[in-house]
Amino acid sequence: MMPVANWAQVPGIGPITASALVASLGDAKNFDGGRQVAAWLGLVPKQHSSGGKQNLLSISKRGDTYLRTLLIHGARSVIYRAQQKPDSCSWINGVVNRRNKNVAAVALANKNARIVWALLAHEREFRPDYTPATAAT
Repeated sequence: MMPVANWAQVPGIGPITASALVASLGDAKNFDGGRQVAAWLGLVPKQHSSGGKQNLLSISKRGDTYLRTLLIHGARSVIYRAQQKPDSCSWINGVVNRRNKNVAAVALANKNARIVWALLAHEREFRPDYTPATAAT
């Protein structure tokens, strides 16, 4: 298992959030992927579909309230810092401009949950400059 101190390098995740995630997630093999971790934490939209129409509502709020709160508050901190330096965080500023700060906070919390799962599952250290490989077209 990777040291928790490395997880604290992920923007929006500090030592308290990292240790709480380690204690709650346990083994990464308990989850099929990062999206399942985000769903387990309640960081995905509720879905009501009928007759071929898909309707996405607010987040499901299932799972551990404490962990979800830690991730969202960490995300709010990143959003605040990103607004002070608009050039440094183009992705999060784009989400804030398209939606609002609360939606952006949940989106970043979801992203951070998936990042932490990937670090745990693949036993890698966090690299801020990492770009995932894309499928060839």
